[in-house]
Amino acid sequence: MNEYYNQNYTREEISVVLQKIQECVGSGKYLIARNENRAENVAFIREYQLTSQKQKRLLMEIEVDDFCHSLQNINIGYEHEILYVFCPQVTLFNLDDEETQLDLYTKFNILELSTGRRVVVVSFHERNKSIDYLFR
Repeated sequence: MNEYYNQNYTREEISVVLQKIQECVGSGKYLIARNENRAENVAFIREYQLTSQKQKRLLMEIEVDDFCHSLQNINIGYEHEILYVFCPQVTLFNLDDEETQLDLYTKFNILELSTGRRVVVVSFHERNKSIDYLFR
C-alpha cells in the first residue's frame, strides 16, 4: 500500500468521520467537485445519469466497512487537510440502460468553516486503481 495512505483508525473513529460526512450530505452542505481537474467525476455522473438525488442517495448509503484510508492533501495551501477514501460497491444503470455493478471511489474533504461544517466530494467515479479496505 502507498506510504502516504493512513489506515491507523478504529471502527469507531471512522464511524464518527462518516457521520460528519453524512450529516453534511443529508443537510445539503456538500458539493461534488466538477472543476477542470475533476473531469472523471463529471463523466461518471453523465454516464450513469446521476441526478442530484441519486448522487445524494449513493453518498448516504456508504458504510463504515467501505472505508479504505485517509491521506494528506498535497495541494499547495491545503496541506493541513485530511482526505478520506471510501469505496462502496454499487449497482447503477448506464446510458444504454445496462445494469452495472462497480466500485464507487469516493474521496471526501471535511471542512470546518466559521459558517459551519461542509464536505467536498473530491472524487466520485468508478474505482480506477487497486485499494485496500481497512475493515473487510
